[in-house]
Amino acid sequence: MIECQDIVKIYKNGDVETLVLKGVSFTINSGEFVAIMGPSGSGKSTLMHILGALDNPTSGTYELDGHDVSKLSDDELAEIRRNKIGFVFQSFNLLSRATVLRNVMLPLIYAGVSKEKRKFQAMEALAAAGLPEDRWEHLSNQLSGGQMQRVAIARALVNNPALILADEPTGNLDTKTGEIVLGTFQELNSKHNHTIVLITHEPYVAEHADRIIHIQDGLILEDKKNGNKRMARHHHLT
Repeated sequence: MIECQDIVKIYKNGDVETLVLKGVSFTINSGEFVAIMGPSGSGKSTLMHILGALDNPTSGTYELDGHDVSKLSDDELAEIRRNKIGFVFQSFNLLSRATVLRNVMLPLIYAGVSKEKRKFQAMEALAAAGLPEDRWEHLSNQLSGGQMQRVAIARALVNNPALILADEPTGNLDTKTGEIVLGTFQELNSKHNHTIVLITHEPYVAEHADRIIHIQDGLILEDKKNGNKRMARHHHLT
């Protein structure tokens, strides 16, 4: 699914060069749930931008689902983002005055999917993300933080992407609500076999994944199976 080989990223500001990633290599198989963990300044956000086809490496190769992303044009990168990657961000990024269903349907509108099919796929994604059906016609600004993040997860699922990329998805949530959201990711992975890469600086959050890649100072310190996986407790989402 994902193959990164000797990824180097250098940012240039005038004559100043900053080496952020220093030759990062790893493989992620289809159906894995992987956390990429590191402190602020470790290079994990830069790596996330590369995995999300939002930036290109300075050198090295990145293949996603058989495509060499590191060599694509801007238009081809946009197509990869639209069709192959579902993004979940810390800040939800929902349209506050649109209904839950419309928020989830938006990527399908841009993709030119018919109105009937859009609604059906959005309903399927919301059910998979675990948002109660009685919330689907609510405006997104009428929801709790945990509910909004579930809507964001459904929106990421709606195109059936090869990869779900979650960037600090519990960062704006309290611990209990964060557990619910992490439980949603675990369920999507175990029951629906979605490939999930979760970016976090919190060891507690990373422990919910099956595998943890620990990055620091632009290098991988450790890449290990998580033998002590933390299972999220199931709470009612209110």
